[in-house]
Amino acid sequence: MRRSTAKTDRLEARIPSDVKATLVRAASLRGQSLSDFVVSCAADEAMRVIRENEVLELSEQDQVAFAEALLNPPDPSPALVRAALRYRGDPH
Repeated sequence: MRRSTAKTDRLEARIPSDVKATLVRAASLRGQSLSDFVVSCAADEAMRVIRENEVLELSEQDQVAFAEALLNPPDPSPALVRAALRYRGDPH
């Protein structure tokens, strides 16, 4: 049996007895230890939350519009041209 060489940290939590009983039952149904079950579920939920907050999902229509704007950008507006000139230090 191969042992993992990954560093592990300890996490402790106080939870109500009924919540622990529910977790123990669910872990048993999956054939996992309580610790493995809790870590697995927490990691899955953490990844879901991160995806929710960091990944932008566009509809098919929005994907097409975004790609079109990248491939064929509109000409800069006069205000944008003036702002770029000011940024570069050109007074005109």
